[in-house]
Amino acid sequence: MCEANAYVIKNGQEVIYLEAVDILRPEGKEIYLRSIFGEQKVFRGKIKEMSLLNHKIILEEEKD
Repeated sequence: MCEANAYVIKNGQEVIYLEAVDILRPEGKEIYLRSIFGEQKVFRGKIKEMSLLNHKIILEEEKD
């Protein structure tokens, strides 16, 4: 399987946001994510880093 897990940094720790991400689509200041299981989420922020080798997506929350 080639899906990645999405994480958000909270208090210096990586916290899982969505597992087995199949689709990740930037939409302005938001990011639409959908898992292979059909779960959908919209994250307000940006992509900080992606490691395809480690199947990891790091998201950064939008700062007001």
